[in-house]
Amino acid sequence: MEDLAKLFDTLFSALDAIVTGFLHSLLEVAHDLLDIVIALHGLSESVNAVIWTYVLVVLLIGLGLWFTVRSGFVQLRMLSEMFRVLGDGVVRKGNDKGISSFQAFCVSTASRVGVGNIAGVAIAIALGGPGSVFWMWVIAFIGSATGFVESTLAQIYKIPKEDGGFYGGPAFYIKNALRRNGLARLFAILITITFALSYNSVQANTIASAIHSSFGVPLWIVALALSALTGIVVFGGLHRIAKVAEMIVPPMAGVYILIALAVTLINIRAVPDMFATIFREAFRPSSAVAGGLGAVVINGIKRGLFSNEAGEGSVPNAAASAVCSHPVKQGLVQALGVFVDTWFVCSATAFMILLSGVWRTAGGKTGVVLAQEALVSQFGSWAGYALTMIVLFFAFSSIIGNYFYGEVNIGFFQGTRKHHFTALRALVVGMVFFGCMADLKIVWDLADLCMGLLSLTNLYAIAHLCPQAFAALSDYASQRRAGRKDPTFSPGRVLGSTRGVHAWKAADGND
Repeated sequence: MEDLAKLFDTLFSALDAIVTGFLHSLLEVAHDLLDIVIALHGLSESVNAVIWTYVLVVLLIGLGLWFTVRSGFVQLRMLSEMFRVLGDGVVRKGNDKGISSFQAFCVSTASRVGVGNIAGVAIAIALGGPGSVFWMWVIAFIGSATGFVESTLAQIYKIPKEDGGFYGGPAFYIKNALRRNGLARLFAILITITFALSYNSVQANTIASAIHSSFGVPLWIVALALSALTGIVVFGGLHRIAKVAEMIVPPMAGVYILIALAVTLINIRAVPDMFATIFREAFRPSSAVAGGLGAVVINGIKRGLFSNEAGEGSVPNAAASAVCSHPVKQGLVQALGVFVDTWFVCSATAFMILLSGVWRTAGGKTGVVLAQEALVSQFGSWAGYALTMIVLFFAFSSIIGNYFYGEVNIGFFQGTRKHHFTALRALVVGMVFFGCMADLKIVWDLADLCMGLLSLTNLYAIAHLCPQAFAALSDYASQRRAGRKDPTFSPGRVLGSTRGVHAWKAADGND
């Protein structure tokens, strides 16, 4: 017995040494990873300054203006057609061969309408003042034409799936139309990292901050619960994502806009002064805005792009999945989505913060906490809890919409197997957990870096391919003028070539 006891003592001592050594090694790895994150954060701040100050702002505005003029101001002259096509998509449901135009709109809006509309707008006002709201509106108007071009191209160059339906996006039109396979692979990798991983950590961070601020729930509990919910949806595949987005997005956006309308009515006498302040400080910011006019413009454009995603190359991945009779239909629907996101939902947040006056006495508070204080000042403490629930739904819908883009682009790579998608889903769940626990500034700065690199890649592609989108628009408009309700698309006739076109060769109309 004594020998047996010694044996167990030896075994337990060895086991204890192994476990202790493992934990020590794990702590060292965690410390090294933290050093890497801090280094990346420092690098991201430097690169962001260059990309956003000197490169991306010029490209976004310049190309957006060119697309606006070249398309004949499509975002204005075809506004009524946008609503008509969207209405048809509500009636015509998706099937086992793909999702409807309305479902694609809901998936893209699920990704758009999230923390960028609440926390992002609050950050823009806190850093750039009221004038940043004006520049968000400007980038939305210009970006609507950009959104039309990229989503129309995604429809033209979409790929049929073996099990029915379609998939596509910038990676596909870069490869099939531009014949730049290396650049296409880079985009597919960037968008998977940006949306499925980086952006989802941003959404999770906002959910955790809102719940912790309102209810005092520990962050790790929020992280576990949100990770579990995310896993349930994303492991259900693209059709489950589309159905969940269709259920969440329209009612939540409607409720949020109604709340903002109530705040506006309560402060109706202050509305003219609010608009005057927005327009005045868009060009002559107060001394309280650090960085002056540049800070106003940059913050407005950054937060506007983060929210409406025009030119970023994300929305085309949802647009390509839709079943429609002509590529321009989905281009028009997604152009409308830019307006809905920025002019309605982002403006709702801006009006609540500016009319409440809390932005003047924020005391360094920003993000969703500032938006919560704005509502609490108008309706009492219950409003903070209500906003927490809205943020939860908005951000969660963005998480599943962002995953959609990641899955589409993982599918871009030949030889992709089921276990690759499983690994992506597991990584997404892990990034949701990380985002709940991470620091706000690190999360947002890394997201800005990813967004900048992604946008540059996509803008390069659509600048070269935009003539195809304009040719499709001309064809669609001529068929509508001839009285045809559902124009159809023939790539050989419209584009003069079927190079890189796969889904439309045998299509006489897919509605």
